[in-house]
Amino acid sequence: MIVGTHTILVTGAAGFIGSAVAARLAAMGHRVVGCDNFNDYYDPRLKTDRVAALLAPAGVDCLTVELADAAQVTALFARVKPTLVVHLAAQAGVRYSLQNPGAYVQSNLVAFGHMLEACRLNGIEHLLYASSSSVYGGNAKVPFSEDDQTDAPVSLYAATKKANELMAYSYSHLYRLRATGLRFFTVYGPWGRPDMAYFSFTEKLLRGDTIPVFADGQLRRDFTYIDDIVEGVVRLLFKPRPDEGAPPHWVFNIGNNQPVKVLDFIKTLERVLEVPAVLEFLPMQPGDVAATHADTRKLQEWVGYQPTTALEAGLTQFRLWYGRWSSTRPA
Repeated sequence: MIVGTHTILVTGAAGFIGSAVAARLAAMGHRVVGCDNFNDYYDPRLKTDRVAALLAPAGVDCLTVELADAAQVTALFARVKPTLVVHLAAQAGVRYSLQNPGAYVQSNLVAFGHMLEACRLNGIEHLLYASSSSVYGGNAKVPFSEDDQTDAPVSLYAATKKANELMAYSYSHLYRLRATGLRFFTVYGPWGRPDMAYFSFTEKLLRGDTIPVFADGQLRRDFTYIDDIVEGVVRLLFKPRPDEGAPPHWVFNIGNNQPVKVLDFIKTLERVLEVPAVLEFLPMQPGDVAATHADTRKLQEWVGYQPTTALEAGLTQFRLWYGRWSSTRPA
């Protein structure tokens, strides 16, 4: 167990999960410094809005840093002098990895290698980093357990996240770096990413646009509310795997353990927004998987926690936030 007040570096701090985690850690009394490269994968104004609304009031500085540049990473660690690192910066998105694979190599592989080396050289007490439920690929067995095979990724994004887990394990084996990977399951909620289905579907519903529904809406996703994700991240950050012989590295699922068919998800969103949907049914897309479903027993056993927020409650909170945020956007 890690105790006391720490200086914590949160990468990807202008992102969806990163901004929420950084604000929560600062509220706990830790010195938190964030960084982000503020790229244009989606509208950077949403990132700057998160900084203004979530980070600035919490006293969290968010530095502009490109982690794929080794010199910038070295300078970042020299400036911040962190004791703990929460690495959430990454190029996200399964489908975008088919269009721009180079972005994933740079952000998810090169940058992660630089972060591992900086953690080693600076004696970081614990590195907690984002993996993804995508590493399970097309596994037919559900729910997904951390002990399941994850050597058949169906997208480059998934492959880079699996590579992160292997890279972190090797550093734990060679240098006793305490590291924990988190396999997130379809995170949603206020301040979320516009490329995610719940966000883009909301915008389309409110405009009266047609919603594309892949695989006849039969795909199932384990939607996990942002506050539940943050709670799991914080608990795990301060309780790394003990260094007791085996490499002090492991991975955890963080999911709601209640997968929902996409068609049922749309029906829930219709109720929350009080707007009917116009649907266009399309075939399954390359890189997609039929289902995600988190087995969270390991998380429960280690930190006594599992996500519990019901989908309709979480989407209601998203709707309330979206109404406020969208009213401030230029027409």
